[in-house]
Amino acid sequence: MNFSYTQLSQYLTCPRRYRHRYLDGWQEKMTRAGMQFGRAFEKALAAYFLRDDPAAALFREWSVCQNLQLQYTAGDTWDRMFQQGIQLLERFCQDNRVRIRQPRRHLQVEFSRPLARNNSFVAYVDGIGQLDRSDCLLEWKTTSSRYPEAHERLLSLDPQLVCYSWVTGISEVAQIVFIRKRLVEIQYLRTTITPEQRHDFGQLVEDTIGRIESAQFLPNSGVRFPQNPCSSCPYVGLCLGQPQMVEASLVRRSGAEQLGWLDELVF
Repeated sequence: MNFSYTQLSQYLTCPRRYRHRYLDGWQEKMTRAGMQFGRAFEKALAAYFLRDDPAAALFREWSVCQNLQLQYTAGDTWDRMFQQGIQLLERFCQDNRVRIRQPRRHLQVEFSRPLARNNSFVAYVDGIGQLDRSDCLLEWKTTSSRYPEAHERLLSLDPQLVCYSWVTGISEVAQIVFIRKRLVEIQYLRTTITPEQRHDFGQLVEDTIGRIESAQFLPNSGVRFPQNPCSSCPYVGLCLGQPQMVEASLVRRSGAEQLGWLDELVF
């Protein structure tokens, strides 16, 4: 089996959700505008480092979504998000703080780490390069709100960054946050992942995979005010037995009932 951070986080959020997705074959419909825009923007960033036209790449990729029935958050439209993307690309070019040598090799880099029982852990890192001339692992994020900066070490607790540091062995990591708002902004956040954190994450991976292989898929209810993870979970219709909710948010892969264990990395 190949395991990924997506699988791990899905299981830790709710084991039953993991079963719905990876065993039963249910997938969330790609209707969230923010998610689709993030993918298009990553293609534009790749074009920038490859010395192509990033604005043209963004228009090409985002145009595919122009006539889709996407779910936009309050105030967002296709045009507004496109303009924000152009402004973010211009700001990123002007800042000129991130460099990636040999971008064809160091963008969307695949890493694989062997695990016990002939398993392996696979990760795709956005980039390996430099922030302010210092080598580091790079991760892109697009969002509509700023990330907290109250404590300089807070970023080191990000589980995805810890995961990428563990699988690559790279301790210096950076998160480049592209913030879509009325006045766009880019955050350049950097931190160090310690050997102890990587060791603990490795133990978490082995423990979680052991529970998956033991078919422990009990539901982890997230309904408790004021935070309600279940209310925003795309699989909640399955747990509630509501076909209308399932039809609205999910689609099932053809032949999924025969696939059994299946991991599909999504970017």
